[in-house]
Amino acid sequence: MGGRAQACVALAAMVTLLALFSSLLWGTADFYGGKLSKKHPAIAVLAVTQAIGLIFGIFLAIVSGAFSANAFGENGYFIPGAFAGVLGYLGLICLYAGLSTGRMGVVSPISGLSALIPVAYAYFIKGDRLSIILSLGAALAIIGAFFASGPELSQGLPAKPLILALGAAGGFGTALVWMAIGSQGSALMTMVMMRATTFVVSLLIFAKYQSLGGLGVKNIPVLIFIGCADFLANLLLGVATTKGILTLAMVLGAMYPIFTAVLAYKYLNERLHRIQYWGVALAVIGIGIISAF
Repeated sequence: MGGRAQACVALAAMVTLLALFSSLLWGTADFYGGKLSKKHPAIAVLAVTQAIGLIFGIFLAIVSGAFSANAFGENGYFIPGAFAGVLGYLGLICLYAGLSTGRMGVVSPISGLSALIPVAYAYFIKGDRLSIILSLGAALAIIGAFFASGPELSQGLPAKPLILALGAAGGFGTALVWMAIGSQGSALMTMVMMRATTFVVSLLIFAKYQSLGGLGVKNIPVLIFIGCADFLANLLLGVATTKGILTLAMVLGAMYPIFTAVLAYKYLNERLHRIQYWGVALAVIGIGIISAF
């Protein structure tokens, strides 16, 4: 019994680390993606970074031998990956376009509520129930992430950023559900399929506009970082959903707005408000409860 308990604790710790590191990568990629989208069209930034993510994913699949996974049938990755790709792409377009409006404090917190969709799926469809103490920790973490990312409510909610933020939340949330489904067969190939789908969409967009929106050689390093970081964030979260309770993995994976807000504070001189400090405290308490129990 002692060995089994230790194994469960170790597994829970691994899931927590995977999901939190996924949030770190996501939040950082979103910050630089939004920053780059202030100077270049969001669709152009997204198209290039998704193509880079695809190349990176194919490299990982070749090295790991993941191509042998079943594409169709039970636990096949093809259909879930395709749905996740399209929905995630729509979410990213909304996110980058919203961040480019300059209202990061509106867009990032609301988009972070995307975790509520897979949490609802886990609870109502999968029957994934949490204890009262874990439910409390999850609730504190989500509320903390929302407030820590600095919701700008004092000046109201402008229609455009609000609509884009809700679009991002809806796209990400439903994409996360399909990611979790596909990851049961192969997390890596599900993410590769996601990027392959978005690459096709990007090609169609490029064929229409025939422009990269002014992106040039000087942007290559940050584009590579965004593409690889976003792919790894998806992959780590996908793996986390296969190792532990889906609800907790999704909640911890939704902490990325905190990192986006911290980077905006450090590099864009966006002032932190009192509510953000309270949000960080709530998120830390929530994560602590989840980790402890």
